[in-house]
Amino acid sequence: MNHLQVPLILLAAGESKRMGTPKQLLAYKGTNLIHHAATEVIKSNCEPIIVVLGAKSDRIASEIAHLSVQIVVNTRWQKGIGSSIATGIDALNSTSPNFDAVIVALADRPLITHRAYNLLIERYQQNSVKAVACNYADTFGAPALFDRTLITELSGLDRRGGAKQLLKQYGDRTLDLDLPEAALDIDTPADYQQLLKL
Repeated sequence: MNHLQVPLILLAAGESKRMGTPKQLLAYKGTNLIHHAATEVIKSNCEPIIVVLGAKSDRIASEIAHLSVQIVVNTRWQKGIGSSIATGIDALNSTSPNFDAVIVALADRPLITHRAYNLLIERYQQNSVKAVACNYADTFGAPALFDRTLITELSGLDRRGGAKQLLKQYGDRTLDLDLPEAALDIDTPADYQQLLKL
């Protein structure tokens, strides 16, 4: 099969309101959540990698500035995840417009490894679909891969619902990838304690 260029947009712009402290900086496996998430993406077949920051961006950017990622700041992060996806797509179109598909991932799901991103690419490469979404805990969503024909719609997102609406819209042309480890997202202190017990 031909090698596909599949960049990845890693979303880490939220203010961690329910956590009470920036969750991107929580200690995990000898580093912190944002560094861990970025290094897992770097191990994958995705390139380039764009990390979208927002709240406390200066503090968080310093943790990954030495890595092979492009950091962009969503100045409208309060508008929700859709605005962060749009910020990432705009940066991608400016720097690396020739790509086949794009993966949207979340920095607060630390059990997801680079293998999951590679599996999304494999599924997409083997099937003629508009998107590949991860299936977990009776729902579906990120990380998810979108064909480049959906880029205009992704860049137009500016609502809290994020890209899930696109996955629903193209449900008949979307594949699911079972990824139970995506069910643990770190939003609250209880989530974090659960992670530390694993």
